[in-house]
Amino acid sequence: MYGVLTDPAEDGSRDYHWGDMWHYAIARMVVAARANGLRAIDGPFGDFSDPDGYRAHGNRAAILGCEGKWAIHPSQIPLANEIFTPDEKEVAKARRILEAMEKAQQEGSGAVALDGGLIDIASIKQAEALVKQADIIAARSNS
Repeated sequence: MYGVLTDPAEDGSRDYHWGDMWHYAIARMVVAARANGLRAIDGPFGDFSDPDGYRAHGNRAAILGCEGKWAIHPSQIPLANEIFTPDEKEVAKARRILEAMEKAQQEGSGAVALDGGLIDIASIKQAEALVKQADIIAARSNS
């Protein structure tokens, strides 16, 4: 899901490349934002008639750690929501990680395991962030 699309050729075909000239700049922006307690949001994608291009840029931004992407046209809002809303399976797994952590704490265990694998503090922090994001989105969707 990480890559960029070329502009359409005369026949409408496009190539997908894993190389990205903006990788370093976006990664640095994400690190700087996080280091300063800010949320990294990717900039605009100007061609609002190109949902595939928007998706490619949005997926790249999400993989690099951005929490959202500008939408400069109403047609881009559902695309941004699609890209940056956590997958239900990921949320369910994150909730299971947190439940396993809670159970281990109640039992006085020094380690947390789930599905035969050890869960480290980074996994727990990611699970907490994912569940929090999913809960915020769900609350906004229900109101």
